[in-house]
Amino acid sequence: MAELKTNVLYYGDNLEVLRKHIPAESIDLIYLDPPFNSNRSYNVLFKETPSTASQAQIEAFEDTWHWGKVAQDAFEQIALRGGDNTARLLQAMVGALGHNDVTAYLTMMAIRLVELRRVLKPTGTIWLHCDPTAGHYLKVLMDSVFGARRFIDQVVWKRSSAHSDVTQGARHFGRIYDLLLVYSASPEYKWRTQYTPYSQSYIETFYRYVEPETGRRYQLDNLTAAKPGGDTLYEWRGVKPYKGRYWAYSREKMEEFERQGRLVYPKRGGVPRYKRYLDEMPGVPLQNLWDDIPPIHSASDERLGYPTQKPLGLLERVIRVGSDESDVVLDPFCGCGTAVHAAQKLGRRWIGIDITHLAIGLIRRRMEDAFPGIDIEVIGEPVDLAGAQELAARDPYQFQWWALDRLGALPLGDRKKGSDRGIDGVIPFLEGKSERRRVIVQVKSGAVGPSQVRDLKGVLDREGEPIGVLLTLRPPTREMVTEAIAAGRYRSDFWQQDYPRLQIITVEELLRGERVDMPPQVSPFAQAARERSREGTQAEML
Repeated sequence: MAELKTNVLYYGDNLEVLRKHIPAESIDLIYLDPPFNSNRSYNVLFKETPSTASQAQIEAFEDTWHWGKVAQDAFEQIALRGGDNTARLLQAMVGALGHNDVTAYLTMMAIRLVELRRVLKPTGTIWLHCDPTAGHYLKVLMDSVFGARRFIDQVVWKRSSAHSDVTQGARHFGRIYDLLLVYSASPEYKWRTQYTPYSQSYIETFYRYVEPETGRRYQLDNLTAAKPGGDTLYEWRGVKPYKGRYWAYSREKMEEFERQGRLVYPKRGGVPRYKRYLDEMPGVPLQNLWDDIPPIHSASDERLGYPTQKPLGLLERVIRVGSDESDVVLDPFCGCGTAVHAAQKLGRRWIGIDITHLAIGLIRRRMEDAFPGIDIEVIGEPVDLAGAQELAARDPYQFQWWALDRLGALPLGDRKKGSDRGIDGVIPFLEGKSERRRVIVQVKSGAVGPSQVRDLKGVLDREGEPIGVLLTLRPPTREMVTEAIAAGRYRSDFWQQDYPRLQIITVEELLRGERVDMPPQVSPFAQAARERSREGTQAEML
């Protein structure tokens, strides 16, 4: 197997990427948030699926896996690669629950968890993010793959405020939390304890004194102990500990405390107390209920438009607990890239994998926005015409999303929403100080002719937009070029320039750097906030 590459994105099925590109025992921390449509009712999730059902697919905005040929093949592979315990467990689950979305999901997860166990270092941890719909099944599955003794914790993350769906007929408690199932590869795993701030009530109760000179809060702590630890029964400033007690510190240490002004003496004499400052305390050791990291709301600066986006603070906490700087973090279902963003920010190396070009394009833009100058390598996406042709033949929709991303267009619609009304993507631009217009983009991977040019002109007329682009895999015919020229030009009064109203760009030209002839465009994508560079590590990584 090739040497491990880091700070890269892989486009493709994570199972194949893991097997082909990720060596054994090479990853320090794995975070995965595998898609699952838990919004569907249990009656639907557990409905028996005929064996002739279509194969499992993951789409950018459709978190559903179905039982089909791919799930059946994975089920059969478990017996060969997963080990006896996992094979027996999965067979029992499918036998008890039937062939449905839940068991397909568990089967597809099982074969991937086996590979993730292979690539995890002995000192590594894996954090599986899920919700309670399938969390109990996944925990049993993780027990079989990693071993029940390798279970570390089950973190409960409060992902939502209280729900008010009772008024809409809900007959259950509000569902407001997700789970993080944490396992290790061996007993010698990395664990860096994190702390949370003290509550205000705790501070006011236990750190109620304030130093007038500095404004620092402090508490008075005991200086005695029940058991001796050396020469600790001495007299200090004419005072000995109470009967049956000893000094907790040596005479030398007490003298150091005295020089530091840490000893506070009672007005009427007696045993002094130790001044412990609040700002020197780390806080409360992190517990397994995380209710201090809010979800990303619609108005949040973090929101990038991805439906299952997790807050950056959540992933930063996970990575801080389970890894050190320069360690390797892997996210095999990286979605909008929060894990790789957090890893880059914290000075870790990272690998992200996703099966949709929508996600890969979003992550690339996110990282470039947050870390200007970063060079993101994407392995598995087309880099030449032959690669584009292969992608178009295998999956026309992924080809369409890849081509739109390469052109800088915002994709509209997906395969499940029916007609796109002749608009595959748009590129907005300013026509005036505040007026926005759009370039309409159509992507064609098959045969093309003059009728496609005329259809695009009809869409422009219907939408009232000035410029249209036909992005084609195959070269245009002479008649198509003539038809496009006949559509005339668009005059921008604001920019004082003319632009061809209908433009034809081939994928080959796109790969050479050809772009739309248009006024200065406005990015149609939400932008990630720029991260402050880190001294040393960040500079080296960029």
